[in-house]
Amino acid sequence: MHYLAHLGKDKKLKKLLRAQSSFQLKKRSDIHVYLCASIMSQQLSVKVAEVIYQRFLNLYGGKKPSVLQISNTPFELLRSIGLSNAKSQYVLNVAQFAAEYGLDGKKLKQLDNEAVIAYVTQIKGVGRWTAEMLLMFALQREDVFAADDLGIQTAMRHLYQLDNTDKKKFRQEIISISNRWAPYRSYACLHLWGWKDGA
Repeated sequence: MHYLAHLGKDKKLKKLLRAQSSFQLKKRSDIHVYLCASIMSQQLSVKVAEVIYQRFLNLYGGKKPSVLQISNTPFELLRSIGLSNAKSQYVLNVAQFAAEYGLDGKKLKQLDNEAVIAYVTQIKGVGRWTAEMLLMFALQREDVFAADDLGIQTAMRHLYQLDNTDKKKFRQEIISISNRWAPYRSYACLHLWGWKDGA
């Protein structure tokens, strides 16, 4: 893969790259569904999140719903699939925002990473982390670093033997390390997650 030689300049990261197969980022056209699924999965294990997402799809005959279909879904019905009050409202917020302002890939493609983050975090329920995941996993952006992701922090703490007692200093350190990986920071994140989960 095109990013391997560049990331391999980081000796510590190079070991991970050798031990794993390379990653590819995919583009998704159903941005609104991606954001809804992302909101649903927050603070849940992967297994539980998958069950709830499947129940969500089942509300629409097992298919990915349109913006209008989600907008027309009663709040109580969303609650009935296992979503909290807040998450049910956030899912409806995504659909409302998509209907009013647009969430299609063409529109987001014209914006740089920070502009995409600023745009989608206007939706109550979508934070910076969710926006960063959207950039990586739905918009195929290759240079995103999720500094506040717990998995990334854990992996980097172990890999680079960093001390995280001072949270602010630790955050600056990992951002500084990640700057060396540009313009392929998304791939570095994928390998760090893979390493953490494998280790």
